[in-house]
Amino acid sequence: MRFVAMPLGGIGTGNLAICADGALRQWQLQNVGNHRGDLPYTFFALRVSRPEPPLNTTLVLQGPAGSGPATPLVTDDHVPGWQRDLPGVSGTSFRATYPVANVDFHDERWPVEVALEAFNPLVPLDVERSSLPAALFTFTITNTGSLPVYMWLAAAVQNPVGHDGKTAIDGVRARGYGGNVNRVRRERGWTSLVMENPSVDPVAAGAGQAVLTADSVSATVLPDWQHPQEFLRFLESRAVHTWLPDPPASGPSAPGQTWNGGLVVPAALEPGESVRVRLCLAWHFPNRYADFNQFGPPNPQWGPTRFWLGNAYATRFADALDVAARVREEWTSLREDTLAWVDTIAGSSLSPVAVEHLAAQAAILRSPSCFQSADGAFFGFEGVLGASTAMWSGDVGGSCPLNCTHVWNYVQAVARLFPTLERAMRATEFDVMQAPEGYLPHRVIAPTYLRQLWDVPIGGPVEPALDGMLGAVLKTYREVRHGGTDRHWPAIHRMLTHIRKKWDPEGSGVLRGVQPSTHDIDLYGVNPFMGTLWLAGLRAAEEMSPDLGYARELRELFERGSAAYDEALFNGEYYEQQETDRDFQWGRGCLSDQLIGQWWAHQLDLGHLLPREHVVSALRAVVGHNLRKGFRDFDHPYRVFADEDDTGLLMCSWPRGGRPAVPTRYCDEVWTGSEYQVAAHCLWEGLDTEAWAILDGLWARYDGRRRNPYNEIECGDHYVRAMAGWSVLEAMSGISWDERTGHLTTRSPGRWPLLLSSGWGHLTRDPAGAEIVCTAGSMTIRALDGTVFEHGPVTVTPGHPFTVRSG
Repeated sequence: MRFVAMPLGGIGTGNLAICADGALRQWQLQNVGNHRGDLPYTFFALRVSRPEPPLNTTLVLQGPAGSGPATPLVTDDHVPGWQRDLPGVSGTSFRATYPVANVDFHDERWPVEVALEAFNPLVPLDVERSSLPAALFTFTITNTGSLPVYMWLAAAVQNPVGHDGKTAIDGVRARGYGGNVNRVRRERGWTSLVMENPSVDPVAAGAGQAVLTADSVSATVLPDWQHPQEFLRFLESRAVHTWLPDPPASGPSAPGQTWNGGLVVPAALEPGESVRVRLCLAWHFPNRYADFNQFGPPNPQWGPTRFWLGNAYATRFADALDVAARVREEWTSLREDTLAWVDTIAGSSLSPVAVEHLAAQAAILRSPSCFQSADGAFFGFEGVLGASTAMWSGDVGGSCPLNCTHVWNYVQAVARLFPTLERAMRATEFDVMQAPEGYLPHRVIAPTYLRQLWDVPIGGPVEPALDGMLGAVLKTYREVRHGGTDRHWPAIHRMLTHIRKKWDPEGSGVLRGVQPSTHDIDLYGVNPFMGTLWLAGLRAAEEMSPDLGYARELRELFERGSAAYDEALFNGEYYEQQETDRDFQWGRGCLSDQLIGQWWAHQLDLGHLLPREHVVSALRAVVGHNLRKGFRDFDHPYRVFADEDDTGLLMCSWPRGGRPAVPTRYCDEVWTGSEYQVAAHCLWEGLDTEAWAILDGLWARYDGRRRNPYNEIECGDHYVRAMAGWSVLEAMSGISWDERTGHLTTRSPGRWPLLLSSGWGHLTRDPAGAEIVCTAGSMTIRALDGTVFEHGPVTVTPGHPFTVRSG
């Protein structure tokens, strides 16, 4: 499992990753995505000794670096050279349900068992506690021998303050280093190494503070060393045997260099005895800037700038010591509430492999793909630049800024786990991005007080993406159904008026003309991709409209459009694009996303947009024609997301011939976001065999052997389109909720996670009835499965489950 690297970090805080070999890699603390970011000489080590028979063994807690052929466009297996040179253990075992990873370290050279639990707090609905800039580690060391032993657990870390997070670090040398200072601080039974750099400009991107802290009053500290061998010699020296006064703070490091520091926690273990040591690495880098190339015409106003965005977490914490104090005081509750979520999803009726991958949906949200600025606004790149983007935009930074509406059309995990963040995106769309004419550009310019992308070429596609506008209607209705307000209705009405005037001036219910899309090209002719989004958008707007007359008008338009699209595009098997001689179209092809609007409609209880028998036929065709098993003889004209013996769903195929000379862009690629979309739709239509054929292939590709289960890529690492996977959980559970009415509907027997906007827990349904258990917050329900409660709404709170018996 050499490709496994699980991010540790909160929403918008930056990350590091715990890998299957126990090492820490992918350092991205300074507000910039850098998937190959390295913080040299940062590791854990353990020394075990006894006098008779003699034993004195010191090993770094890291397994051997794996080897094997590379996987296209993936770097999760990259191991820095300095880590390969360390004296590590003989092997490790890794298991995890995000966000909690467990690593066992194995070595016959010592009579101890070493287990690590690593996590960053994740509590659904609680954005603040899920946005802590910290990584929490708990080591449990057990003496499995028949004789007493002494042990010293060591944690080493490089002072990262001043570094820009982008340029490579050579040992202790890097741009921004120089003047770094490490000092020791002890309080409330914890020992901390405080890492600072007073010489750095307070407004620089690398300005900040980091803290490594351990829950031990007797920890010894080496605050200033340059090479791992220095620290390992310290670990084996007399200095760790006897308590000594704390060393003075290190002097400022030389220009262009930093210091490494380390803590050592001692313990004596009798046979069978265990010791638990908690360590926390906290950081605080408050200066996020709009220092990325934004879309739109060349303009120095929004090129690489020093426009300050800030960090939401930095408004809650003064520095990293403040973060560490919060973690120290609330460690138990943070861990218990995180494990409660893990238990909720792991204890559900999902299979173990589904648990692993669906829990990991939140890893994308908490990767550098997403962030909150100091004013609380929520932003998302499409992904993190990496090996899949190096050909056009390098491999450091965010991919495709910012809040791309058509890519976020697929994202469902954020709305369920942290609905306030999705509501913040809707506010940005309609309060900032929307043009006076009513249309919605598909990217936002940051900072948001700058002029937005109105009446200018954008990029990816050139003109405002129509599917992004239609998705904004659907996403708004989703938020309304889950506790949001309808305050955006006037903006939606303006946007619908613009769409109807530009693309359907005759009121036919069918969109025509140039239709910019998520494929980074313009669609021409009547087509089901844009058509089903349009039909779903009409239905959603009908449901939201406060004007009954306008709602009836939208319903009539929907009915005309539904009949017209079905008649024009259904070929007896699936839905085609109306013939066109333009480049980058699919024409007679079978597009995997041809029914994306119907996928949305199922999530929003909007009913079937097209005849169900045609929908089912088209889905069967998509899986039958586009799901490919084996790619060894496949020609990849662009990016390779499935290869060798992989199974993957191609974006498009031409089973009836007629592939254009210049087909729709990306047609020969495999996108996990589309795979999740089609699989979930299959589940809603009862096509379980087809759904699992897709999911089994997807999850096998990302099982850790050749790709990372915590990093589904597309145009960059941690690509947000993959968060469509949450819809698979909703389709499996069959749970539907409308907070406006308080009606909860269940369709699938079993135990399932239940996330409402005011509380979360789980729901169990069996032939005897249903039970609702609230873990956090509260859930007020007025009706279950269509039956209104006789005595009024029921509020379910922790410790007070609610049971409804059948009959």
